[in-house]
Amino acid sequence: MNIHEYQGKAVLKEFGAPVSAGYPALSVAEAVEAAKKLPGPLYVVKSQIHAGGRGKGKFKELPADAKGGVRLAKSVAEVEAHAKEMLGNTLVTIQTGPAGKQVNRLYIEDGSDIEKEFYLSILVDRATSCVSFVISTEGGMDIEAVAHDTPEKIVTFAVDPATGVMPHHGRTVAKTLNLKGEAAKQSGPLIANLYKAFVEKDMAMLEINPLILTTAGQLKCLDAKISFDSNALYRHADIMALRDETEEDKAELEASKYDLNYITLDGTIGCMVNGAGLAMATMDIIKLYGESPANFLDVGGSASKEKVTAAFKIITSDPSVKGILINIFGGIMRCDIIAEGVIAAVKEVGLKVPLVVRLEGTNVDLGKKIISESGLNVIPADDLDDAAQKIVKAVKGSA
Repeated sequence: MNIHEYQGKAVLKEFGAPVSAGYPALSVAEAVEAAKKLPGPLYVVKSQIHAGGRGKGKFKELPADAKGGVRLAKSVAEVEAHAKEMLGNTLVTIQTGPAGKQVNRLYIEDGSDIEKEFYLSILVDRATSCVSFVISTEGGMDIEAVAHDTPEKIVTFAVDPATGVMPHHGRTVAKTLNLKGEAAKQSGPLIANLYKAFVEKDMAMLEINPLILTTAGQLKCLDAKISFDSNALYRHADIMALRDETEEDKAELEASKYDLNYITLDGTIGCMVNGAGLAMATMDIIKLYGESPANFLDVGGSASKEKVTAAFKIITSDPSVKGILINIFGGIMRCDIIAEGVIAAVKEVGLKVPLVVRLEGTNVDLGKKIISESGLNVIPADDLDDAAQKIVKAVKGSA
């Protein structure tokens, strides 16, 4: 689960991390009031969407030369003008895709006098099975480009969970970022607090880009992009309360209500599969035969008839879906349950695109019988290769 920048900074502030003063705003009037609460004379007006690259982004509704989603303002009147332009408009960034995201919230923050910008992030390193820090002197930039072009400017180190952050970790950060004097002394407590927040709140990623050194010699988290481990959210009612469903894909949000693992993609063939590995293989073979999957959908190993029906409805609600492939290997999941769910869904929402069904495993004969006797226009398949070829042929034939 992702949260907005202003929410992330509030979380970090609880753990003693240094952040600038600021207030969220849902309207132009609230933006003006937020600015009046800040000392000024420099303010920062930040679009709040679940995507990076806001500063370099462009608003669809504004001229091409208009400023991006993060703007400086030198007066309350300028804050008001920026808020009027930004709220309600669609911001397109490198991470939103061409559709962009509508800006419904702003964050009005006190301006900072910046001496230097750095990059810092924390994540779980699968190679070491430890929480790891990624730091660089190249803050405020596309870290992927830095990693590609100048990888020597990125330093990573893992933290032993038995010891947590130690003094030498702080020294590593100070040395890497070329911090001296009081600034170097701040690096140890800073990363200790960030690590504590990461672990205690079950974060999946914490990215601060940029981490800045002010002209007064203070380290400060000027941004905060945080995502949380969804499997641990039951432990954090306070974090769950921060969820902004308007920022989430509608189909993915609906799928989560039924405990379905669903991700929207940009292809034409809707997929319903049980098991993540089989789902990946199904998407791969669709690509092999010349089409693209419209989604990743894992109904799980113990799906009910109702769950399958819900999954089918989600797939058919996508206007880009030109065909559907159901690929089920019945282990714990029974093929007859899948068949009953598919039939129930088709009768409820109708079937306007080709449907190929491949069943194998527990109660496969009963599942095939249920589908064959349903009277539905379903194309049966013997195996995955056969199923992929049939659905691709059907989609291309109806194009």
